[in-house]
Amino acid sequence: MWKGDYSFLIRQLVIKDFKIRYRNMSLGIFWALLNPLIMVVLFSFIFKQVFPSSIPHFSLYILSGLIPFNFFTAAWLGATTSLMDNAGLIKKVPVPREVIPVTAVLGNLVHLGIQFLLILAAVFYEGLSVNFHWPWLIVIWGLELVFIFGISLATSSLNVLVRDIRYVVESINLILFWLVPIFYTFDMIPMAYKDLYQYNPVAALVLATRKVILDGQAPPLNLMLKLASVAIVSLLVGESIFRHLKPRFYRYL
Repeated sequence: MWKGDYSFLIRQLVIKDFKIRYRNMSLGIFWALLNPLIMVVLFSFIFKQVFPSSIPHFSLYILSGLIPFNFFTAAWLGATTSLMDNAGLIKKVPVPREVIPVTAVLGNLVHLGIQFLLILAAVFYEGLSVNFHWPWLIVIWGLELVFIFGISLATSSLNVLVRDIRYVVESINLILFWLVPIFYTFDMIPMAYKDLYQYNPVAALVLATRKVILDGQAPPLNLMLKLASVAIVSLLVGESIFRHLKPRFYRYL
């Protein structure tokens, strides 16, 4: 995709994003942990006190779905607006424009790493343990990363031409929150919609993650093939859209 080595620039942009995000905040990176903690407490109250749920290891169940979902939504939205947010840099620095949305996604990957500590804490709190299937998480979330790269390349380039795209992404993220089994189980989904759910890459991501963390098993091969297929197609399509629209950026930035 690119000519030359831009790893140093990407690294510096990720560090810059991390510093800016928590600059002048008294709680620092604790804010990365606060949101999922609040959601776990809220869901635990609702589905244990108001609408009692029989889901075992409920706190871990919520976290293992919420954290990868939050990473997806934050990374996608941040990458979508990244070209407009960095218009000044784009005009000054002669680097591939794809670097900007890719860096925005990688910046959120840092927060995924921080929030992963909550999953580890919940694993031990629930009396479970890390098993030898956990390396599958690298593969699962790696495919999610590829998928986000693809859709981010598409939406970030479209957002330069049509500024409403960011609001479309926000709306889709809101809809996905209810279409991904975060606080309900896959078994509760009517049979007619189960295949559709598994082709939803974000739902498939959550299902595969829980298979490893909660069930201590490798994710099903068919589920991983679906994730891989969607991720590769997303990257190819997203890169194609970005390359097609890139010559028009200077007219709109």
